[in-house]
Parts: sequence; C-alpha cells; structure tokens
Amino acid sequence: MIHKILSYLIPINIHTEKSSLNKSIEITWTNGELVMDSENTNYSYGSLQRILRLGLKYIGFDRINSMENVLVLGVAGGSVIKTLVDEIKFGGKITGVEMEPEIIELANKYFKLDEIPQLEIIIDDAFEFVLKTKEKYNLIIIDVFQDTHMPNFLFESFFINRICFLLKSKGFVLFNTMLLDEKQNLRNSKFISEFSPVDYSIKSIPRVEKHNELIVVEKLV
Repeated sequence: MIHKILSYLIPINIHTEKSSLNKSIEITWTNGELVMDSENTNYSYGSLQRILRLGLKYIGFDRINSMENVLVLGVAGGSVIKTLVDEIKFGGKITGVEMEPEIIELANKYFKLDEIPQLEIIIDDAFEFVLKTKEKYNLIIIDVFQDTHMPNFLFESFFINRICFLLKSKGFVLFNTMLLDEKQNLRNSKFISEFSPVDYSIKSIPRVEKHNELIVVEKLV
C-alpha cells in the first residue's frame, strides 16, 4: 500500500472527523503503522500500544493467558485488545466499554475490532458501567481519556472502591495515566495511597513515553 510506504517519510492522514467528546479524531499512517489520534495525543496504536504492552508485560503474559475475563474501560481503536489477542493469545472473554459509538465505528472499519470473536463492546460511560455490572474480572484495564484530559471520577474513592470490588482474588488493575504537571503527580500519589498495603500490591511505572505513568495494582486476597 502506497500510504504505508510513504508514511516512513511523512505521516499520511486518511480520515478525520469530530466525535461527541473530541474536537478531532484522526486515522493516520505513521512509520508504516496505522494509528488513531485525538487533537493533542495518540489515542490508539503507536505509543499508546507500547505503553499498555509494557504494563501487560509487567503483569506477565503467561499469567494473563490463564485468566478468564478482562475488562477494558476506554477502548478507542482497541490497540490493547489487539495486544491481548494477537500477541498474548488470550482466549478468554474481553469486555470493552467505550462512551463514543463513532470511535467504535472507526475501530471496526480501520482496525477490524469487530472480527475478534471473544470481544463484547458496550457503549456506555465507564463510571456508569462500573456501577451496573455484576460480573467480576481477573484484569481491569483503565485507559479513559478525553484528548489529554482524564475525568475526575477515575481518582475518586467511590470509583476506586468499586473497581476493587469488581476485581477477582489475585486479579490486577492496569491504569494508564498522564502526568503533565505537579498537580497531576500529587493526584496519582493520592490514588496510590487509597489502597491498603495489606490487601494490595502497587507498582508505578513512571515516565513511559515521556508523559505517562502506569499504575499496576494486584489484589492479594
């Protein structure tokens, strides 16, 4: 494909549209790879896929392979789902929650997300879904952004407690955050302090792709 070849020299945009929450969503060939970007940041594939792959690698591909179900809050183009299925060969159920139906339409069209048989996509707000779901999960991946903004509810005690309740024994939370200033550093520190060291093991992986910090939470009981 000519776009793929040319993209090693210069990024080639092939689709741009507005979504309900983002001024711009772009599908672009970059360095031979198709990526999804919002106005100011990578939204799926590219650097974001590398960031979340690092977190999954820290948890352990073999360990993930033995899990029954995974919840992904914030699907976008589905790059972390593709990592689970294509690289880790995860065969269990994946539930993906995405607020914007337009994003899922793009993910299906350009990244073939609808061809993954064990994936169920639910169009809903992540907070609302977490309140309603009765299922429990071995791994919960939180990757909820509106461009570079992270909704406040992600760091509130009620949401954190609900996530912990939905996590099975010996399960993991993989939380992708963005750190752009000292206020956000303090926000992340407060989030980590919410977890009891008796019941949870927490590892933070800072400065991933410059501005991201991964927080990995393991439920010990």
